[in-house]
Amino acid sequence: MHYIITDIHNDSWRFMKLLEKMDLKEDDHLYLLGDLFDRCMDHPDPAGVYFQVLKLGKKCTVIRGNHDHWLANYIFHYYGMDERDRALLQPYPYNSFHLLQERLTEVDLKQLAERILSWPVQVEIEVDGQPYLLAHACTAEPGKWKLDNYYLMGDLWYKVFLHEGVHGYISVCGHQNMGNGSIWKNKKGNVYLCDCGCGFENGRLGCLCLETKETFYV
Repeated sequence: MHYIITDIHNDSWRFMKLLEKMDLKEDDHLYLLGDLFDRCMDHPDPAGVYFQVLKLGKKCTVIRGNHDHWLANYIFHYYGMDERDRALLQPYPYNSFHLLQERLTEVDLKQLAERILSWPVQVEIEVDGQPYLLAHACTAEPGKWKLDNYYLMGDLWYKVFLHEGVHGYISVCGHQNMGNGSIWKNKKGNVYLCDCGCGFENGRLGCLCLETKETFYV
């Protein structure tokens, strides 16, 4: 089976509980569609999320989200400065950086940033003969050149994408909690949004099985 989780936003507890509920088998594969980091004010644990991803190993493919991208760039910017100049740097606007500093060394943080920037912005797969495009915010027809920011954030035509999708594919994304805490799909059935508001008050973490379209929530 192929499973989708997105927008964990530092909630290691919900991530672990959802993995327990899914009970991944040897041949199963999990796709994380970005925004692993930032937010989750009551029990944020970015290091816990990161360690869980490392533990999953080859059973998990991670796609880069905008929050992951921002965090990686900040890590490189911060450690690329002289120590005496770092106090003048604008603090990272979310909670991930200082929480990670409490658990990881400078070398580990740089390694995390390198790993984040190595994550693809779109993945194309086929499940039961059906082609899928996976990205954080928006997908695009393979071979059609787009800036990374399109896949991370969308563009002015985002609402058109949500209604029309990409011809010949089912697109699965995160980024927007369109279903008020539940996984959303458009009327054509070719766009799924799996962001369920995790990291916000009253938000949930959701999972979609591509073969059965079964959903799980924590």
